[in-house]
Amino acid sequence: MGEFVRVEVADGVATIRLDRPKMNALNGQVQREIGEAARAVDADSAVEAVVVYGGERVFAAGADIKEMADMSYADMAGHSAVLQDCFTAVTRIGKPVIAAITGYALGGGCELALCADFRVAGEGARLGQPEIQLGIIPGAGGTQRLPRLVGPARAKDLIFSGRHVGAAEALAIGLVDRVVPDADVYTAALEWARTFVGGPGVALRAAKQAIDQGLEVDLDTGLEIERLQFSGLFATDDAKIGMRAFAEKAKPKFTGR
Repeated sequence: MGEFVRVEVADGVATIRLDRPKMNALNGQVQREIGEAARAVDADSAVEAVVVYGGERVFAAGADIKEMADMSYADMAGHSAVLQDCFTAVTRIGKPVIAAITGYALGGGCELALCADFRVAGEGARLGQPEIQLGIIPGAGGTQRLPRLVGPARAKDLIFSGRHVGAAEALAIGLVDRVVPDADVYTAALEWARTFVGGPGVALRAAKQAIDQGLEVDLDTGLEIERLQFSGLFATDDAKIGMRAFAEKAKPKFTGR
């Protein structure tokens, strides 16, 4: 799709593959290509789940510091909005998204991983938000998505110190969901993604939207979001197929409609 970000689709699973040698530094072009790829897989009816992968050596080592170093406030005020929009496009993919993390996922790389629903890390992976060591703070969602995932105290520890955490600690604090041998990261993510293929795609999208939107509001509003999504699914073919199959003690064959 792009020069540094490509999309590969096979058997219902799309892989958004970062490939900017040698550390997948997230310059402006890579950021825009990530956004384009995210919007494309979201709109592709052939895609039922997504893996975000940086390759065997590194997920993404962060933003391109050389590109940012000479930016003024005015420059960054505009650029940061584009950066956040591109990453938010990943969170808005209405399908299960799994980040397959090898090597470093630092700064913007960690923030990109936070945009996924699930994270599989290699045993040698290192994650963190080291922006404070440059005299800045995370700008692609780290101060917002990280505390929602691991809690405010742990997020402050990582962001205030800028330290890196290994895979074992990341698993312990809930920053990643599974840890596997480094060589098995992509395979494990792909196998997990395949468990969603053939599922009720409309219901999966509704569940993701209800959870994500509900986290941003009070409980009563969240319950209303759930009620509307729940009720709406009764207009789908998949709901009829699923309940009919249950009554007949058969395996449902969902259509995604």
